[in-house]
Amino acid sequence: MSAIEVQLRSQLGAFQLDVDFSTPARGITALFGRSGSGKTSVLRAIAGLQYVDQGIIRINGDVWQDAQRFIPTHKRPLGYVFQEASLFPHLSVRHNLEYGLRRTAPQERRIRFDDVVELLGIVPLLQRATARLSGGERQRVAIARALLTSPKLLLMDEPMSALDHGAKQAILPYLESLHDEFEIPSLYVSHDPNEVARLADYMVVLDQGKVIAQGQAANLLTRLDLPLAGYDDAASLLEGVVSSHDATYHLTWISMDWGRVAVMREDLPVGQHARVQVRARDVSLALTAHSDTSILNLLPAKVIDTHDINPTQVLVRLELLDGQTLLSRITRRSAVALGIQEGLHLFAQVKSVALLS
Repeated sequence: MSAIEVQLRSQLGAFQLDVDFSTPARGITALFGRSGSGKTSVLRAIAGLQYVDQGIIRINGDVWQDAQRFIPTHKRPLGYVFQEASLFPHLSVRHNLEYGLRRTAPQERRIRFDDVVELLGIVPLLQRATARLSGGERQRVAIARALLTSPKLLLMDEPMSALDHGAKQAILPYLESLHDEFEIPSLYVSHDPNEVARLADYMVVLDQGKVIAQGQAANLLTRLDLPLAGYDDAASLLEGVVSSHDATYHLTWISMDWGRVAVMREDLPVGQHARVQVRARDVSLALTAHSDTSILNLLPAKVIDTHDINPTQVLVRLELLDGQTLLSRITRRSAVALGIQEGLHLFAQVKSVALLS
């Protein structure tokens, strides 16, 4: 299988970088960790912007760095989107995009100009000066410029960190569509678990310059030994397909192997893949399935792990019948009353489900 393989070991000033990970060369892999964990250093090393004296970087079998060679940045087939959109202020949006296009020889261009500007919703901006763009518009243009180099790997270093909440919500759907449309593997640096939950297929979790976990995002988001589960807005990801719509009550049903969950009505075709997010605080637990409740989503599950968050609250990690995992945040009093322990079979009562994609 094609893969992104990275081994880096270097002393960067007072910071020791020592990472080793391999992730599939498809979809979006999030490099996640708190500020100062080494995420940007890893991304810059992969891009060739940060030299590390001991490094192996191999993308789909192509060696970008090892003990014998170091491919300079301008010869690595990558696109890089920085935290701040580094657009040329003296050029229009169109001319900024054409700059990216000209970096790629005609015979190597796999991505069409019209496809990119249409996908990212920037057709109306093409003649505008970059100084007249909003923050979200600037980042969409920066992403489009990177894509027009027809990269084999897209690197994004917290591209939404400088945006307000509204701009982030506006740009997320564009980022979600990149993988399906262009099939370019991406490494996405973030310290925001909500961004990771919405965008990432895989994760590499960093702490103090080292990899502490790597794997499927849905699994790592619910692991109680990792920092993500301890966030106030800790959440789980579940995968399924759109099975039906309820016109009377304006609901869309997402089916999984073990049953289904309801979300607010979305105009999606039946059979389309869907990803939903469930916050741990929206999951209560019961030993029996209740019908006399306002909660629509009742999921049979098994307790696989617990963790005391503080003296009053407990995180419970659950396994559903199809192997997917779900987090529940309950009071310690409730955990004791229910006899919560590993192996206990019960029902997760999901109050709210958010459709991500």
